[in-house]
Amino acid sequence: MEIEIATIGGYEEVGRQMTAVRAGDDVVIFDMGLNLSQVLIHDNVETERMHSLDLIDMGAIPDDRIMSDLEGDVQAIVPTHGHLDHIGAISKLAHRYNAPIVATPFTIELVKQQIEGEQKFGVENDLIKMEAGETMSIGDSGKVDLEFVNVTHSIIDAINPVLHTPEGAVVYGLDKRMDHTPVIGDPIDMERFREIGREGNGVLCYIEDCTNANKKGRTPSERVAREHLRDVLYSIEDYDGGIVATTFSSHIARVKSLVEFADDIGRQPVLLGRSMEKYSGTAERLDFVDFPTDLGMFGHRKSVDRTFKRIMNEGKENFLPIVTGHQGEPRAMLTRMARGETPYELDDGDKVVFSARVIPEPTNEGQRYQAEKLLGMQGARVYDDIHVSGHLNQEGHYEMLDALQPQNVIPAHQDMSGFSSYVNLCESEGYQMGRDLHVTRNGNLIQLVD
Repeated sequence: MEIEIATIGGYEEVGRQMTAVRAGDDVVIFDMGLNLSQVLIHDNVETERMHSLDLIDMGAIPDDRIMSDLEGDVQAIVPTHGHLDHIGAISKLAHRYNAPIVATPFTIELVKQQIEGEQKFGVENDLIKMEAGETMSIGDSGKVDLEFVNVTHSIIDAINPVLHTPEGAVVYGLDKRMDHTPVIGDPIDMERFREIGREGNGVLCYIEDCTNANKKGRTPSERVAREHLRDVLYSIEDYDGGIVATTFSSHIARVKSLVEFADDIGRQPVLLGRSMEKYSGTAERLDFVDFPTDLGMFGHRKSVDRTFKRIMNEGKENFLPIVTGHQGEPRAMLTRMARGETPYELDDGDKVVFSARVIPEPTNEGQRYQAEKLLGMQGARVYDDIHVSGHLNQEGHYEMLDALQPQNVIPAHQDMSGFSSYVNLCESEGYQMGRDLHVTRNGNLIQLVD
């Protein structure tokens, strides 16, 4: 069976992930993501109002025109998890393909909200839920199957999809870390990865996220971030002024820890910001997390400002606002607070807890720097980098190669400089550039089996 891979997006940057695998006459698309940095550098750009071709030209969504060179029918669109760099282009591109969107329940719900929030293209693809550990048949040949393997990441309900073909498995390895003690959900299923590496014809190809490939050692568990966060919040328990926390809105495990520790230090937690309300509300509705019944979640600007007024009236020392803006996004809640655009008044000595790292990209770094400077000008004390990454460090990459023993490897989710450490690791394991190690760019086709 002919096996061909189209590397469409995410092979020159971190963002706008999209890859297609053709097995015979059947094609499966993995991810359709947005490149947030290409949107953020433009003031007041509303992607919901823009045409897909304009967004492609901007570099914000994948240029999927290479799909016309794949001789087969798209049978499924498979996002690995609910981050926007993996699902953010579905509302722009999915309508071009007569295929269902197949994902885990939490991811499907986020995709549904993306589509409902933008009716410009009339995306009407069927939405199919599939749990980690399940398998479905692809196409009519009866020879190709799609399997979801549970992984751990900085968002719940993440999987690595595996396309089983007569020539071997294609494992799409974006995004994960090896967490054996997660705060929410099951540990990464390394046992299943090892089985896939040794059954049938093994693994024909492994496509891997290289985000942290230059970092030594292993990525710590979310439990480590949880204990770090506990230590920081307990250390400022006796402060009688304002404490504000921010983290990734989609990081439900981290939000859960913040809510619990707020109660421990005698403060009432409240979630503020549109994305904070969206992700946590969805997770609670789908029973992934059990928040206190009186936990307030407010996304609309007027509701947020009313809450800030209440906090100021009742005393900042009684509350822990958990807000959007960990990257210094201009319109996010923390940035507005730093600019003095909300009823919440920061005073000298107030604490701001960043339970997130800066995404290593110039736009984010500049915005975060500006936000922290503004907070400092108001007298706030910043507690930074209370976080663990959602991506594998070098030893995790080594373990995955050892578990899967793939015949071919394709680095992804980075630019060329970001691939270099992963290439070095693969070469030390016997892979060779141009033979079975394929460093590629957006818009290329790789023929694995003729």
